[in-house]
Amino acid sequence: MKALTWQSRENVEVIDVPDPRIEEPHDAIVRVTSTAICGSDLHLYSVLGPFLSKGDVLGHETMGIVEEVGAAAGDLRPGDRVVIPFNISCGNCWMCNHGLQAQCETTQVRSQEKGAALFGYTSLYGSVPGGQAEFVRVPQAQYGPVKVPESGSDERWLYLSDILPTAWQGARYADVTDGDTVLVVGLGPVGQLATRAAQQQGAARVFGADLVDERLAMADAHGVETIDIRRDKDVGDVVRQLTGGRGADRVIDAVGMEAHGDPLAKTATSAVTRMPQAIARKAMERAGIDRLKALHTALDAVRRGGTVSLSGVYGGMVDPMPLMDMFDKGITLRMGQANVRRWTDELRDVLSRDDDVFDVEGLATHHLPLADAAKGYDMFQKKEDGCIKVVLQP
Repeated sequence: MKALTWQSRENVEVIDVPDPRIEEPHDAIVRVTSTAICGSDLHLYSVLGPFLSKGDVLGHETMGIVEEVGAAAGDLRPGDRVVIPFNISCGNCWMCNHGLQAQCETTQVRSQEKGAALFGYTSLYGSVPGGQAEFVRVPQAQYGPVKVPESGSDERWLYLSDILPTAWQGARYADVTDGDTVLVVGLGPVGQLATRAAQQQGAARVFGADLVDERLAMADAHGVETIDIRRDKDVGDVVRQLTGGRGADRVIDAVGMEAHGDPLAKTATSAVTRMPQAIARKAMERAGIDRLKALHTALDAVRRGGTVSLSGVYGGMVDPMPLMDMFDKGITLRMGQANVRRWTDELRDVLSRDDDVFDVEGLATHHLPLADAAKGYDMFQKKEDGCIKVVLQP
């Protein structure tokens, strides 16, 4: 089959790889009908390359049709239309039963001291072949795959795999309640959906900060009060001015480790990723740093006693944090991989409505065949051609 594979730093390629097969009784094989490029995939494209091997199949936002099931795949049947959550969870362990599917004790990658295995996401998370391919093997298929109706375009359901639950959890972790003022830092795909999730969860005002014209325009069209950080460089001051000096009740960081605005950290990270792989891996494990502009913006903009929720991925081990200010302000900080299956049932019900309140079918700006996936990665990373979200069709 054809699959998108990592070859080297900022070099991915669609090549022929062996077809997946049933390996365990809980497995299923899914024929992929749509798969998306996620912002987290860009971390693999550059920063997290030392944890990949040449030929690793990428991708963790995937849906399709079940082709084959193992003997213990529950009520899953060939022909079912399913979305595949990016984290692999069993549904039976203590963590899963407590809504912490991203920490599933059945699939935890204990050799790396990490949480649940992830599709297409480095040796840190199990090196499980991803879904940017014609077919994908799905472990723990008795629980993970989310059955969706046969009606509706793929894009009505596709984002249940990652970015919609990630955005929804980001707002839930921020404790958004009726009447709150919410700031979302970063208006990429997760940030766009986070603004809409905050609105659905009762926020009275939602601000969104970014520096890309198309992202600002999309958020503005959905009722978000946008802040262009090219012009208004101190987002915290702007938010305080707009909230009577108080700041935002809730802030969601939807950017993560590759934020703009920290050239020194960018240079250091880039230098590490160009080291020999074994050396680079050790350097990142023991002394890795992130570009923290978005996180520090969130901590500054939140009001005293407010909550900051991190949806963006961070990977640094020695990141400096303004703990004095955080403590003094009484900030609550929550974070983590999305516990996808915790949220999918309620989100599927919302997506089933005719009005598409999240406007998921309007999120993707580019649709490409799988064969052009490398072009999609390059365009998405460089934010060219108004690119906000890329969906691939095998």
